[in-house]
Amino acid sequence: MEKVEALKTKGNTALQSGNFNDAIKCYSEAIQIDPNNHVLFSNRSAAFAKAGDYDKALKDAEDTIKIKPDWAKGYSRKGAALHYLGRHDEAIDAYETGLKFDPNNAQLKESIKEVRQSIANEFGGLFKNNPFSTPDIFVKLRSDPRTRTYLDDPEYLKLIENLRRNPNAVGTNLNDVRILTTLSVLLGLNLPGPDEEPMDVDPPRPSAPPQKPSPTPEPKSSDLDDKLSPAEREAKTEKNLGNEAYKKKDFETALKNYNRAIELHPTEITYYNNIAAVYFEQKEYDKCIEQCQKAIEVGRENRADFKLISKAFSRIGNVYKKKEDWRNAKTYYEKAMSEHRTPEVKTILSDLEKKIKEEERKAYINPELAEEMKNKGNELFNQGNYAEAIKFYSEAIKRNPDESKYYSNRAACYTKLAAFDLGLKDCEKCVELDPKFIKGWIRKGKILQGMQQQNKAITAYQKALELDPSNAEALDGYRSCSIAVNSNPEEVRKRAMADPEVQAILQDPAMRIILEQMQSDPKALHDHLKNPDIAAKIQKLLESGLIAIH
Repeated sequence: MEKVEALKTKGNTALQSGNFNDAIKCYSEAIQIDPNNHVLFSNRSAAFAKAGDYDKALKDAEDTIKIKPDWAKGYSRKGAALHYLGRHDEAIDAYETGLKFDPNNAQLKESIKEVRQSIANEFGGLFKNNPFSTPDIFVKLRSDPRTRTYLDDPEYLKLIENLRRNPNAVGTNLNDVRILTTLSVLLGLNLPGPDEEPMDVDPPRPSAPPQKPSPTPEPKSSDLDDKLSPAEREAKTEKNLGNEAYKKKDFETALKNYNRAIELHPTEITYYNNIAAVYFEQKEYDKCIEQCQKAIEVGRENRADFKLISKAFSRIGNVYKKKEDWRNAKTYYEKAMSEHRTPEVKTILSDLEKKIKEEERKAYINPELAEEMKNKGNELFNQGNYAEAIKFYSEAIKRNPDESKYYSNRAACYTKLAAFDLGLKDCEKCVELDPKFIKGWIRKGKILQGMQQQNKAITAYQKALELDPSNAEALDGYRSCSIAVNSNPEEVRKRAMADPEVQAILQDPAMRIILEQMQSDPKALHDHLKNPDIAAKIQKLLESGLIAIH
């Protein structure tokens, strides 16, 4: 161990003096003596990075993490190597993992900022003009099916408004698949989705960043081919022929070429992945899964690029998704994400989780049992045991979530317990399910009255009167609320301005744009009201008396 320490010290001195090759030599000798010393691998990673050999720096960083997975410095080394290699998203992932073990590590936090700035710098020169400042941006986004639904999300509208003011912020939002899709719409591009190009290619040779000392010219493809054995070169030719056949949908020929490539070079994962892509197109899903599993096995044995292993897992996920086997699909997409994180797969996982929850919800539905639960709830309500009644009404809702009366009954319990916010929420669900249910509107009006929200209560009573103009409860409620409002309208406006919800709406940049459009172009209101979230905000302002529509 004394010799190891001496070599490490000598290597540290050489590294600090700029003698990177000497440092690497010292650390390597020390590693031969003590191959489980994580510090030695970490130091050699730093030396390789200084020498410009970022692939070796990355490998040493990964070995550091294998030996000591809870050491933040290892992730710092890995992030630095990935940053130099231009693999920015992976670099951020590495730094963030390091922060899990050392949350206060200033160097890791600063490194994340540097990577994000690099992304922004690389992205900054792509546009002569800011694509987000297009005058008819919302018209374009609303008319394209890829972005139409995004406009229903207030957070997305805020993000677009920020990018209109600050185009340099685009680079820091490139991990958001919505921004990539938005750019493709605004610039008239056709960016491929996660499954649009199933063929695999050889892993790209990473290019060094400008900071690399004494850069060497990137080798030409012919130079790279010269390093291949004759069998590997022939395999690559077969793969290219297979790709051409695949593009022409001549799948039988493609399979022959890819299988021939495997015979010539059986340790290359790409060829197995390409065969799996053909089986997927042919809807031979079991064969596709089998081939992907073979690709993963070969890739692991031969230390293939983790992106290619991730692609094999994703393709298995695609198969199960096609079969509508959401749980297995989720499992394999998660495995893909553990190899290589992409925003596309993250979005797919989010959608799958919704499908699984919906599947579970439907499996629980039982209208007959729901009715039994409702009857027990009614008995308890009549006995004045409102808290217990809520439990049975809640179970009835789970068993039959589309029956509006259950929500109305539970709202009555909440009202008795003075839990007006929960009662209001149930009333809103009740009238959403059955807009013609008069009792639901009246109950909503009474709850709003109790919450001193007279304007909103008037709207609820108006809905009830539209259904039955002679309903005594609705008439009484409407009259009493109207008297309260008309007695002091200015006071009502002041109370509205103190409402946090009103303040949030008025401070929302997207809503300010919409309100300005309404003044200059009244017809724009019709389009905006199609968005439920925007319609609700406009209704809130109308009820507060702050705006009026003529």
